[in-house]
Amino acid sequence: MRVENAEWLERHSRLLMDSYRKLTKKSLSEIEPGASATDALYEAPFALLSHGTESDPVLNYGNRTALNLWEMSWQTFTAMPSRLTAEPMEQSVREAFMENVRKKGYSDGYEGLRISGSGKRFRIEQAVVWNLIDENGAYRGQAAMFPSWTRL
Repeated sequence: MRVENAEWLERHSRLLMDSYRKLTKKSLSEIEPGASATDALYEAPFALLSHGTESDPVLNYGNRTALNLWEMSWQTFTAMPSRLTAEPMEQSVREAFMENVRKKGYSDGYEGLRISGSGKRFRIEQAVVWNLIDENGAYRGQAAMFPSWTRL
């Protein structure tokens, strides 16, 4: 992964971890004090992705597992509107779910069909989706983590 701003990536990784812990009361990843949150999340065995606050939210993060599943480079993945991670017929279901998450803060147990950059389909399973809230209480987007998937 080549990222222009390592400082932003470390802050964003901490935001992912802190928001997850605050909302779910669980740890996304255990890291040693002073260790890099960036490395811990990027190399995690689960898929992790997030998007920003644009009117049509664009992905701003994907760990190695997510990039491999979607068969995309960091640059391509982080330029894509998050709605395009789902097949067209699944987008309305996904949007209704995401609106519910915006209102409640997080949801778990989500499953849905997704499509990779090369057109391969897979089902995400046991997904947790949560709002990203910074230390000042500002909404910074949403993230999703799923530990399992089935290629179709």
